[in-house]
Parts: sequence; C-alpha cells; structure tokens
Amino acid sequence: MKALKWLLGIVAGLVLILVVYLTVFFDLNSFKPQIVDAVKEQTGREFVIENDLSWSFFPSIGINLGGISLSNPENFAPATFVEINEAVANVELMPLLSQEVQIAMLSLDGLTLNMVTKKDGSTSLDGLSGEKAAKKEPKTSSEPSSNKEPSSINIQLQSLQIGGVSVTNTTINLIDEMNDTKQVFVLNSLTLGEFSLGNAADFAYDFSAQMPDMTVGSNGEGKLTVSKDLTKVTIAGFTINTDVDGQSIPNKKLTTQLITDINLGLDTQSLQVVISKLSAMDINATGDIKVNYGSKIPKINVQMDFGDIDLDKMMPPASEKTDDGSSEKVASTEPAHEPDLSALKTLDLTLGMTVKSIKVSNLLTQDWKMKATVKDGIANLSDFSANLYEGSITAKAKLDGRQKVASYNFEKSLSGVQFRPLLKDAADIDLISGSANFNIKGSGKSLIPDNLKKNLLANGDFTIADGSLYGVNIPQMIRSAQDKLKGDLSAQNEEELKTDFTSLTGSYSLKNSVFTNPDLAMASPLIRLAGNGSANIDSQTVDYKLTTSVVGSLSGQGGDSDPLAGVDIPLTIKGSMQDPKFGIDTSALFDAKLKGETDKLKDSLFKKLGGF
Repeated sequence: MKALKWLLGIVAGLVLILVVYLTVFFDLNSFKPQIVDAVKEQTGREFVIENDLSWSFFPSIGINLGGISLSNPENFAPATFVEINEAVANVELMPLLSQEVQIAMLSLDGLTLNMVTKKDGSTSLDGLSGEKAAKKEPKTSSEPSSNKEPSSINIQLQSLQIGGVSVTNTTINLIDEMNDTKQVFVLNSLTLGEFSLGNAADFAYDFSAQMPDMTVGSNGEGKLTVSKDLTKVTIAGFTINTDVDGQSIPNKKLTTQLITDINLGLDTQSLQVVISKLSAMDINATGDIKVNYGSKIPKINVQMDFGDIDLDKMMPPASEKTDDGSSEKVASTEPAHEPDLSALKTLDLTLGMTVKSIKVSNLLTQDWKMKATVKDGIANLSDFSANLYEGSITAKAKLDGRQKVASYNFEKSLSGVQFRPLLKDAADIDLISGSANFNIKGSGKSLIPDNLKKNLLANGDFTIADGSLYGVNIPQMIRSAQDKLKGDLSAQNEEELKTDFTSLTGSYSLKNSVFTNPDLAMASPLIRLAGNGSANIDSQTVDYKLTTSVVGSLSGQGGDSDPLAGVDIPLTIKGSMQDPKFGIDTSALFDAKLKGETDKLKDSLFKKLGGF
C-alpha cells in the first residue's frame, strides 16, 4: 500500500514539474515566429497567428488556438485561403498513464475556406503539396539498405472518452472565375454529445448550401456507437431532413426525409444501410443497401420498395413549358458520339425493386417487380413484370458495354391488355380496342439516337380479341358506295365510325425504322379483312392496303344476303398515325355489280337456248 502511495506521489510530482516547466520556463508563444517562417518557406504563403497560444492544465491538458489564417497565392481574391476563429482541444491528463484517452472537449469555431480557381486554371491549392521541399536533394545514408520491413507502431487504447465535440460556423467558398460561379457551403453546427467506446452518443448537424441554380438546407440527428475493439461503427435512427429550392427543381421546391440505420464493419469490410423511410414529392420508399468493399470491385446489393409514383406531378406546368414555335432550334453540327460505358466494368451491382404504381404521361402501370445486375461491363435486366390496363407486361433485356459500340437485345410480352385506353393514354391515339397480346424480340448496336432507329432489328406477333376499329365503319362505307353506284347520291352517314371484330391477328418486323406487317387478318360477323402494309417510325406515317370480303348481310343480323357477298373490296389506310385516313376503291364495287349483272344475263340466255 505504501508503494502505491509512493508511486502516485512520484507521478503527481512529475506532473507538477511538467506544469511548472511549461508555464514558467517554456513560452509557447516564443515559437510563433518559427512556425510562421516554416509555413512561409514551405508554401510561400503568409501564415498569421493573431491570438496568443495558451495552455490549459489539470485536470485536463490542452491548447487554445485563435486568430489563425493562411493566405491565398498572390493576386487571388479573397486574399485569405483559410481562417480559424478559435480551436480548443483538452485531454484529461491522468487517464493517459493507463492508455485511456479522455478528451474533455474538442471545439472549432469560425473556419472559413476560400477555394479559388482562376481563369488560367491556377487554384488555391497550388504550392501546398510541398513542391519546394521535394526539390531539395534527399539525404543519403552510408548504411546499407536493409530488406527488413519497417516496424509498425501499434497503440491499443484501453478506452476512449470524449466529453463533447462542437464545430460551428464553418464556411467553404468555391469560387470559379473560369465559369464565373460561386458556391457557398455552410456547416452551421455539428455536435457530438458525451462519447465512449461501446456506448451510443447523440449527434446532430445543421447544413446549408447556396449554388448558382439552387439552395439547399439540411439538418439531421442520430446516435453514434463505436465498438470497444474499434471494428464496428453504427449510426442508429439517423434522420435527415432536406429542403431544396431552385428553378431547375420540379415545382421549384423539393422536400425530403430519410430515416436510416447504418452499420459499418471495419473488420469484415462491409456496409449496410437500412432505409426505414424515404419520402420526396409524395414518393415513399423503404430499402436495404449492402456493400462489401473488401474486393477489388465492391459488391453492391440494393433492394428498394416504392409506393405510388406520379411522375406527371414532377413535370413543370404547361404554362411554363417552352414554346417550340417561339424560338428557332439550331441543329448541332458536331457528330454524335457513342456514350462511354466503361464504368459498367467497375460495378458489381445487384438491384431488386418493387413499385406499387407508376404514372407517367397519363400511362398507369401497377405492381412493378424488377431484378437487374451490372457486372463485368454487362447490364442485365433478368426479370421485369408489371400490371397495366387489366393485363400484364413482362420483359428481359441486356446491354453489353464491353466494346466501344454497345450492343443490346430484349424480349417483351403483353398479355390481356385493354388496348384502347392504353393507346389513348400512351400516345393519344383512338384507333383500336380489344384484349391484346403482343410479343416482340429485338437486338441492335449503337446507342446514338439516329443509329438506334436504323440498327434496331425486331420481330413479333399480336392478337387482339373482341374489339373494334375506330375511325371507320367498313360495312357502312360499302353500303354508301353501293347506294352511290345505284345513283342515290343523297345517302347520309349517321352511324358511329366503328367496325367491330372478333379477332385481329398478325406478325410484324422492324428494320431501318420501318415497321412492316405482311399478314394482317381481321374477322367479324359481317366481313373478313386481310392485308399488309408498313408504318414509318421516323415520319410517323402509315401506308396499308386492305382487302375486305363481305360474308353476311350489311344490313345487320337477319338481313338478306348481300349482293357483294364473296366479292373482295380493297381498302386503304394512309396518312399520319395520329390521324389516319380510310378510303375505299369504288371501281371494285362497280366491277362487282357488273359481274352480277353478267351472271343474270347468262342465266337468261341458257333458259332461252334450252338449258345449254
């Protein structure tokens, strides 16, 4: 027991001697000129310490710094590169003897950083990397080199405690004279409560930024825990609230909230972010992000689940949209270049996503499910499905970015989709109704927009059941033409422009921007329709030739057999896809009538000649 008292006495004596020496014989401020000269010799910059350097002692040892500034290079504005109003660091003295670090307080106030980029490309960082010192010849040693690895210093802490951390009034000014822009980032406050290894500590921040096209305000809070063996870091209940204002922001304002838990495993080199809430512009989501950064290419696994997404709400109002007719667009004379997809080689990403519904341009889809991967330069959409207009859609796709000119292939199927509302919402076209099934497979090379149309090769087939062809009433057209051939020019069209059918089928191909359908077939109770034609995607025009055969009474169910039954009548569809024009070849009707009269004449002659 006496030995312990003697040991404590010796330690206390040494501490007292150290304090007396530092306060009486060791003037910290006497080193200020040497520090200033050393910084100027190293960087060529003016270094100023306005306030006196001061010590603090028992029960904590620390140093107070204030009025510190480092200048920018000559002829830069602002003239100051870094300014610090006050910096304080206090460490409990006695726990250091047992490898325990107890920091009473760390505080930093009034840090200002002015980062300038001049028109000639020079920046505030020029000269700070020690070029002057590097130019000096290194000292040579007469001792032979050794192959032994340098010994590492391994300090193991028994404990780490921090009374608190406070960072206030920190400003970073990014001044770009080349582009005549200025961005200001302000950390109003960053605080950490009482902290120790293995225990949670409260922290909070308040941040703002002002950029040329937007302003950002953000604040957040959570609980930080560092394991005692320093291998795990956890941030629990991390809540981030952000407001963004700017002309380029949808509706000029965006408010978001993120609530998440973050787990960092330094020993396993892994990171997990669990998103319990993500909200922005009426969009809500949850998710789970896992990252394994131990390999050369980090492995990332993302699973996100979204609610209802209305992209139309994110679009600017019609009154704010640019009127294309009010200004002339100048076509770019620069040749288009293939996008650089080399970044795909640096990713190992697995993505899973579900969405309750998505609305865009009035097109509504529901119950999205998607699985995709990006690895070794290939993006692969392995599974996609969604419900739309009482039916469903499935798709697969692959993008190969390993070559300079990317290649791709895809498959898509629609099943049981109500075609009329889909066309009206997607393209504002009221042409066909019915329950539709579509299949398409395609492939191509190049992602330049013009080449996408030219190089895309695709083929597929479709069936539409129990529907109608809108904009034309084929039986009525034939009846009207018949009446006019008989001399009745007063025939009026009072019926709805619609042709009902029981089935509409065909196959199609796409090549050089031209959609071709060689085997269109439509069946209805009154007529049969067959034909072929094409549609040009570039010009948005259609050119179809159809052949119609009357199989029943054009007067409707129960009427007399039509004189045109069995006669093929050619129809045409020409014009734009938005407003196609339907026509009928009346000369065919005349030929059909003439054929009917000829048959009657033949019958009469046979009877008169005795039935030959």
